[in-house]
Amino acid sequence: MVVDDAGREYLDLLGGIGANVLGHAHPAVAAAVSAQGAAARPGPDSAAAGPAALLGELLLALTGPGRVLFTGSGGQAYETALRVSRRTGRGEVVTAAGSFPDAPGMTGRPVTQVPFGDVAALRAAVGGATAAVVLEPIQGAYGVVVPPAGYLTAAREICTAAGALLVLDEARTGLGRTGYWFHHQSEGAEPDLLTLAGGLGGDRPLGACLAFGAAAELLTPDVPAAAAGGDPLGCAAGLAVIRTIAGKGLLDHVRRVGDRLRGGIEALAHPLIAGVRGAGLLLGIVLTEPVAAPVTVRLRAAGFLVEAVQPAVLRLAPPLILTAAQADAFVAALPPALGDVPEAPRVRVLVRDAA
Repeated sequence: MVVDDAGREYLDLLGGIGANVLGHAHPAVAAAVSAQGAAARPGPDSAAAGPAALLGELLLALTGPGRVLFTGSGGQAYETALRVSRRTGRGEVVTAAGSFPDAPGMTGRPVTQVPFGDVAALRAAVGGATAAVVLEPIQGAYGVVVPPAGYLTAAREICTAAGALLVLDEARTGLGRTGYWFHHQSEGAEPDLLTLAGGLGGDRPLGACLAFGAAAELLTPDVPAAAAGGDPLGCAAGLAVIRTIAGKGLLDHVRRVGDRLRGGIEALAHPLIAGVRGAGLLLGIVLTEPVAAPVTVRLRAAGFLVEAVQPAVLRLAPPLILTAAQADAFVAALPPALGDVPEAPRVRVLVRDAA
């Protein structure tokens, strides 16, 4: 819950755009940051013995052998991955249209964009000059778009065949958000590079770039975008986040409550709801009309914070500790917020995952 300056409470279904994975001021995270703040601050040469080293080891225990470089933000982690891919000696990057962040704006290199979820287009675009293929397992900012089953596995095979690096941006889908530690694990498609953002530090300024296999040899401390990483407070928060998710069984909880939330919304059978897409507690409510913005205003008036991520899509990314009762309360509040169906619909929007 969050409280405004007038003392009114709101159920936060945004979670800092997914970054507050344990909600606001979770006691485990607050205690970890407080304890770290009171501890003697290690010098620059003792980082290997501090929270950064412990957090790196924990992340690799969840993913597999490799290397981790911490950054000051998710954007820096993303840029780190792109700089690592440049060390392959190749110059081209392939990404999917609708990706976040915008790869063409960050690389300064030739970028080819293909339709998200289109295996044939991806295969045609990747070749001997391709340094990296950069994908989100689920496109969050573009409206919670889910690719067809097997897409990530196909991307892995395409990259391996071409000798390109597969970079997965799990800023929005990682850390239990979809019911897996990292969403690529739902298919078993292993990346060469994995990027994480603020959710790792419980919304503290923290990002991470993980590298595996041969790519790990390219991820070294002299990668320029990684220079500001490893803040002890952020890494202490990250340790608390991961330990809490594991200790409280939140991966199973996310699956259960996510299914309940999705099923409840679908069961409304409301004429303005075309469907629900996503996974776990990253859901997009697709509307039949481009009225997402006014619906968010009505929901806020009713005490619920959601996001109009597209004109006809409401995005839900609540903290992983969302309860079944809270999910039910939102479902009950949704029909009044949607209001009446317009008499003369201007645009019909179909719920459709990438194909």
